[in-house]
Amino acid sequence: MSTLDVLKLATPDFWASSGYHLLESAADGALVVTDDFLRHLLQRPELAPISQSCGAEIALHNRLLGQPRSAVAAEALKKIQDADAAANYGVWLRFRDRLLAAPSLQAAYLALFQGQGVDVPPALVHELTQILLRHLLQPGTGEVAQPMHVRVAEMLFRPQKIAIQDDGMVMAADHETIERHAVSGGFGSIGELLQQGGVPLRTAELDVLGDDNAELYWQRNESFDWVICLNHGQAALAALCQVLERWVAYFLQVEVRIAPAHEINDADWRWHVGLDAQASAILNGLYTGKAVDETGMSRMLCLFKLEFANAADMLVEVAGSPVYLAMAMDENKLLKLKPQNLLLNLPLARRS
Repeated sequence: MSTLDVLKLATPDFWASSGYHLLESAADGALVVTDDFLRHLLQRPELAPISQSCGAEIALHNRLLGQPRSAVAAEALKKIQDADAAANYGVWLRFRDRLLAAPSLQAAYLALFQGQGVDVPPALVHELTQILLRHLLQPGTGEVAQPMHVRVAEMLFRPQKIAIQDDGMVMAADHETIERHAVSGGFGSIGELLQQGGVPLRTAELDVLGDDNAELYWQRNESFDWVICLNHGQAALAALCQVLERWVAYFLQVEVRIAPAHEINDADWRWHVGLDAQASAILNGLYTGKAVDETGMSRMLCLFKLEFANAADMLVEVAGSPVYLAMAMDENKLLKLKPQNLLLNLPLARRS
């Protein structure tokens, strides 16, 4: 048996530092917050004490490590000398209380986007997104997770830097990784050049994930340094559609089919969802007949068509019609997907 055959027998653990394994899983698949998971959140760099931390900050951190659910009076935060540190603890406590008030992590995640809007930093939203993706990508008995599915799932919680090559190939690399290596020189000149607007990635010291090297993903699954191609017909785009289908089914208990589309040529266009802020603005403009300039259209990376397997799951007024999705980069060639948009904005039938 070859080494590759051995690797394919089982899915190695991935995203181990996310805190996923510190949660408890209920019989219905819901994730339950534990004290150890709260301790994991306390170790984030925004909260972990440093050499300059005052005694009050260190004392509070130690107390919360011992009893992460304990109440913290406003006076305790005022004793912290560093105003930024005090504010970070205030944010963490509000986030903790949100998690503990919900029956599951899934419910807490959805609740973040309801009411008056998100009141926690994007970093915490991204952390929950990663954990929930880790849960839904967990292979079942006899199944093996696919490296490409896991890599494209990174796009849902980590901004991507986009480079469009001369031959039209659209390549996506992790933005934070590019920024880090642009400073350290770890990718030669690629980081700096990407910052300047994109260069052919084939000439750089970056690995493009494909069928020939897919199993190597597991060795660097937390390096976030694999590049993918987002063109039509490529494995990454197909995998992204499948991950989004699972995301919708996981939260909304409805079956949908998502596929790339080349254009919206639909005289009866009824519904659309932007997968990011840029795409939302472009789709809204097109839908209302507003002219979208060439610059705006050039930022569009992909259109998708979403169809419900069961029309009864849709609002009556749009039942049977497709839902158009799109993703687009911003002026800095960054793609910042918001997977919550799919959960909040689909035309679901009203449920009693």
